[in-house]
Amino acid sequence: MDMSVEVNAAREAAKVAAAEALARYGDGWPCGFAWVEVRMRTNTKAAKALIAAGFEKSSWQSGVLTMWDPSETRVQSMDVKVAGARAFAKSLAASTGVEAYACSRMD
Repeated sequence: MDMSVEVNAAREAAKVAAAEALARYGDGWPCGFAWVEVRMRTNTKAAKALIAAGFEKSSWQSGVLTMWDPSETRVQSMDVKVAGARAFAKSLAASTGVEAYACSRMD
């Protein structure tokens, strides 16, 4: 199973959404982080395919794969990063059926 195409498409969706949010809100407050989580057993074929495509096993939760800042936007605005993470999660879920969640934390 190869999920690199779907993950790359989700990254592109994240970049577009983050660019739109940056144009709308600017790079201001609140500062923070955003990432995408997929909750599944990490020894399955699907999990291994996601890991090969760029996800990592969570270092603090078992059964969770994470991808930090999927839009790869070099800003501090949490709103911009969350917009990218939401778009990534929505795109990945639509193309693969994998339930993905956008998560965030203020800095």
